Amino acid sequence: MTATLVAKKLTAAHGERTLFADLDLVVAPGDVIGLVGVNGAGKSTLLRLLAGLDTPETGELRLSPPTAAVGHLPQEPERRPAESVRDFLARRTGVAAAQAELDEATQGLVDGTPGADDAYATALDQWLNLGGADLDERAEEVAAELGLTVGLDLPMTALSGGQAARAGLASLLLSRYDVFLLDEPTNDLDLDGLERLERFVTGLRAGTVVISHDREFLTRTVTKVLELDLAQQQINLYGGGYDAYLEERERARGHAREEFEEYAGKKSALEGRAQMQRNWMDKGVRNARRKASDNDKIGKNLRGESSEKQAAKARQTQRAIERLEVVDEPRKEWDLRMEIAAAPRSGSVVATLREAAVKRGDFAFGPASLQIDWADRVAITGANGAGKSTLLAVLLGRVAPDSGSATLGSGVLIGEVDQARGLFLGDEPLLEAFCAAVPDTEPAEVRTLLAKFGLKAAHVLRPAATLSPGERTRAALALLQGRGVNLLVLDEPTNHLDLPAIEQLESALEAYEGTLLLVTHDRRMLDAVSVTRRLRVEDGKVTEL
Repeated sequence: MTATLVAKKLTAAHGERTLFADLDLVVAPGDVIGLVGVNGAGKSTLLRLLAGLDTPETGELRLSPPTAAVGHLPQEPERRPAESVRDFLARRTGVAAAQAELDEATQGLVDGTPGADDAYATALDQWLNLGGADLDERAEEVAAELGLTVGLDLPMTALSGGQAARAGLASLLLSRYDVFLLDEPTNDLDLDGLERLERFVTGLRAGTVVISHDREFLTRTVTKVLELDLAQQQINLYGGGYDAYLEERERARGHAREEFEEYAGKKSALEGRAQMQRNWMDKGVRNARRKASDNDKIGKNLRGESSEKQAAKARQTQRAIERLEVVDEPRKEWDLRMEIAAAPRSGSVVATLREAAVKRGDFAFGPASLQIDWADRVAITGANGAGKSTLLAVLLGRVAPDSGSATLGSGVLIGEVDQARGLFLGDEPLLEAFCAAVPDTEPAEVRTLLAKFGLKAAHVLRPAATLSPGERTRAALALLQGRGVNLLVLDEPTNHLDLPAIEQLESALEAYEGTLLLVTHDRRMLDAVSVTRRLRVEDGKVTEL
């Protein structure tokens, strides 16, 4: 069925801080609305409100028809203990919940519960609309198409990161919701997965709201852009695609700055004139008093009239100032200025593999022979599960090869942003975890550094594991600035990063002079960052392009 979701005057807050207020939005069939804004602007909060998972401070939601199914797919798929891949797909597609309602309605029929016939009919329609009748067959087909070769009865917790990403994509491709709310669906997807996702989203008849920091994905899919502008405390809806939004936003910001500067210029000129007129008036009064005499009534009157005229002019100028339409100065956006701290250069050979091979269950990596030299800038691409993370682990000495050899060069100081952001997944406070990684840095300096990356007092004392994925990524990037490195290893660094931070990271990488190993599926980043070598990993084999 086709459905329309209408939000009126939604307001949401985080603690004492208002995220957005009086937000209006219509999600109509065929709309693909890109939801953008810096981390912390309230994008995921808005998606949860639209899904009915949270309650807004004020405002209301209307769904037409009311029985339509709204699907919310969060950015981090929850892997529940003992839940099989098949059960995961049923839960994410809404079929599991619909099945439970159908079972309850069926029991009502058996028990003769009043109204059971209507309840059963409604539950059956919902189960059928969500694709419950043939979900198992479709799941097998989609899993095969995506290369998810594991059995669907295998626990989700047994899947690798790449396999879990494919399962998440499969759950989306199998979904038959009437409205889709997608929170960072591009994270962890390889190029093939991104292309499949793009085809799916652009082919939907259902209305869709999508949060993504993948600029190419947004360019190829969205028809409108809703911007939560945290700096200006504004909500802006732009028609047209993502590139049109970027152009219109720049024009709007330029006009806002011009309007403020024109207003500030007029006000400053009038205030200067008013001050000059007051000075003339005061000078006239002083002259009148100094020259006054009882016999000079004509001169006294002339000087008095002159002072009154200046006072009238000053009042007139003040009224002109008050009549000016006030234009608020555009607030400056929080601006991350990222740098990567350099360490003294390593030896000429940074890392070497000699016929290195690793066997893990059914997966075999190698044998691979490879040499990474000082100042090499290497882009590593390949499908999920092909062995990119295994290659990094062997190169960095975290995994010993089962055969062959792996050697790390002399003087190598590694700075890493791993795919799981594993350094900040513990129960200790962020400040404590960060200080342990930079033991020679005072806690006050660590706080200052984290604040530069948008991690303030409210973040540093929280358990690191409770931070959002974007906040953990910022902490990992801050660490690169907090200690010197000469081998920089980035595994999907743009996952969970907002667009301004991605652009700053690209700029910092251009200025970085050490050795770089970059694993990314971000097509814009691959174009923006200059590299000297490209490696492709496929089925555990490494090929230089």
